[in-house]
Amino acid sequence: MSGGTEGLRSMGSGGGGGNGAAHETPAPDEHDSWRSVRHPAALGVLAATLAFASVFYHVLDVVGGAGLLIAELLVTVLLATWLAGFLRERTAVVLSLAALTAALVAYFYSVPESARALFTVSRVAADVLALVSGLSVLRLLNVGTWALLLAPVPTFLTWYLAARGRYVQASLVAALTTGFFVFTGDAGAAATVVCAAGVTVAVAVAGLAGAGRRGLLAQLDTVTVVVAAMVVLTSVVTVVPGSASDPVLPGAGNPSVESSLVTNGDRVTVLGSIELSPEVRFVVEANRSEYWRVGSYDRYTGEGWVRTGDASPYDERRLEDPPGESVPIRQRVTARSSLDAMPAAWKPVSVSGDPAAVTQVTGQDGLRPGTTLLENDTYVVTSEVPAASAGELRRAGTDYPDEVSARHTQLPGSTPERVDERTREVVDESGADNPYDAAVAVERYLESSKEYSLDVPPPSGDTADRFLFEMEEGYCVYYASTMAVMLRSQGIPARFVTGYTPGQRVAEEEWVVRGLDSHAWVEVYFPNHGWVRFDPTPSGPRESTETDRIEEARAEGAGNVDSDGSEDGSYETPTATPDGTGTEEGNGTDEPTTPGDAPGPDPEAPGGGAVPNSTPAGAGPVGPDGEGGSGDGGGDDGDGWPPDRGDVVVGAALLAGLVAGAHRTGVPGRAYRVAWLLYQPRRDANSDAVRAFRRLEHLGAVAYRARRPGETHREYLDALAAAEFDERVRVVGRAYERARYGPGTSDAEAADAVDATDALVRQYAPVFRRFGS
Repeated sequence: MSGGTEGLRSMGSGGGGGNGAAHETPAPDEHDSWRSVRHPAALGVLAATLAFASVFYHVLDVVGGAGLLIAELLVTVLLATWLAGFLRERTAVVLSLAALTAALVAYFYSVPESARALFTVSRVAADVLALVSGLSVLRLLNVGTWALLLAPVPTFLTWYLAARGRYVQASLVAALTTGFFVFTGDAGAAATVVCAAGVTVAVAVAGLAGAGRRGLLAQLDTVTVVVAAMVVLTSVVTVVPGSASDPVLPGAGNPSVESSLVTNGDRVTVLGSIELSPEVRFVVEANRSEYWRVGSYDRYTGEGWVRTGDASPYDERRLEDPPGESVPIRQRVTARSSLDAMPAAWKPVSVSGDPAAVTQVTGQDGLRPGTTLLENDTYVVTSEVPAASAGELRRAGTDYPDEVSARHTQLPGSTPERVDERTREVVDESGADNPYDAAVAVERYLESSKEYSLDVPPPSGDTADRFLFEMEEGYCVYYASTMAVMLRSQGIPARFVTGYTPGQRVAEEEWVVRGLDSHAWVEVYFPNHGWVRFDPTPSGPRESTETDRIEEARAEGAGNVDSDGSEDGSYETPTATPDGTGTEEGNGTDEPTTPGDAPGPDPEAPGGGAVPNSTPAGAGPVGPDGEGGSGDGGGDDGDGWPPDRGDVVVGAALLAGLVAGAHRTGVPGRAYRVAWLLYQPRRDANSDAVRAFRRLEHLGAVAYRARRPGETHREYLDALAAAEFDERVRVVGRAYERARYGPGTSDAEAADAVDATDALVRQYAPVFRRFGS
């Protein structure tokens, strides 16, 4: 007996024999991870993962390295799935946090030492706050390294949890990651919608897992309704007030171009149609006219521009003179409305006045106020305007500083090859053999081959490629973006610049600048000379457009249209001699450095002394009060642009949600029954009589009571007649009996039965009772 007991103990302990091994239970941490990732809920997690992965991909497409990211994430997913089979969840979370810390440390040491010296606890905290308030991650220095280091962390944790069957927790990690990019403005409508739908599907399917496949299918319409609601709400409602995320529905507000310029933000997005704001923004007193520069942008995203790096407090030692010859200009700027920018001629070297105490200098030596400038606030800027001749620029060569070349020849990896090919054709046909002549050739090509218009379709895809090959017209943002991209494709450093043209000259040394003077142009870098302005936008249509818009605003009595005597017309110089100091490039030499040897700004130009080759970046549509707003702009009201992919996605989601919701609530069935009750088409006499009785029977069930089991049709009709219904039910009953049980009813009897039922329906149907019929 004891031997048998010992044998049983031995078998129970699994100490030998195959049967013991067969009944061995798995260790507590073992899990069939490959089965978990095949669960339907994992599809939702996958969609949410792809949402934030697409943002990382876009970042690396802009700066390079997108192919490496794909390989990195695939390895991460496979590793997470394998480790989920045996690694404790607590251990996985600790490893993820450790990887996040290591990634941030590695990124810190990847940025230049000069930038690391600026890192302080308060500055890092301010940067984090700025990021979650709409500051794009594309502003980060060395953002490609940042993306490659950070992307595997949320991917690993999300997919590890999904492989462990923790679909809700996995969805939460994916949602938090995508949410971060929503706050920064880098997650577009498509990524946000996909994440919302994926999270909803994962949570819903995981919650219904216990009901089995049949139960899941039974609740499919509910899941569809929730997903559709999430898609539509995510698209219509701005997720983060004040963030960079925009609705995708047509008619929703978009930020105006002038708003981007005036606020000197770190991102400029290419818009569709725009209008012009005639309001006065500021007044400049200076010894010569210039383009009043607001900011420059070095990173092209395909859909717009981003300024990288941080701004630093103003220090007189921070602003240096340009490397070559220059002409000084002293400007006194007085705000005539609230300004979040400090317009000044390039290149500023000193600032004075009350705003100087809080002035910041961007990484590209642009000026930015630390606080909003209020009406009548004044500051003084001294600038040294580059004054190289065309000959000097032709001889400048291509010995660019490494930092300039790296930052200002960048293009997204997805930029079509045909942009480079077209640029080569333009340059080769012009015979250019140096960067200056190449820039002139591109400038002339765009000016002559495209028409100027404020009425353009909403942008989609790569702006430069689309403007070059698919658009016949556009305004300054399109021209300047395209020229900068074309030059970059040839290895010529160029950047996108925003600001204002000189405005309306009202005295010998005074200019009134309005919103419609806002503008975008290009600056090209030349060794030993610095950045030189080029403006590819044709000026022809703008002058009459400006004049008409100002006169229209004056006639409407709009406020803040004139200032400092601008209503009296433009100032006329005593002698009509060339300015000699305001060439197209603003170089102050006898030999203009821009195409056509154009003279400087013409103070007599219609609409307030616009500079040749300058066009507005204008505000959005102008409301009744004259304020620049947003919307369609100068297009015709009758014809809209075709919907984009975002509109199609939202429309399809809305349609699917409506259909699923209707199915879930039984609306189609009820609607059919109501229509069936209210209307009876005529066929033959017997069919009409039977249908009339069925309608009466259904009406009785709705208005009185349903027919009881075993109750004959005569008994039921007697009950209806004894209740609220009258003897007309007998007419229907007799026709029904003859059609169903007798030789058949006549056309007249069937018609009487249908008429009687119609009358009873109109009298007793609830749908008619609600309206007092």
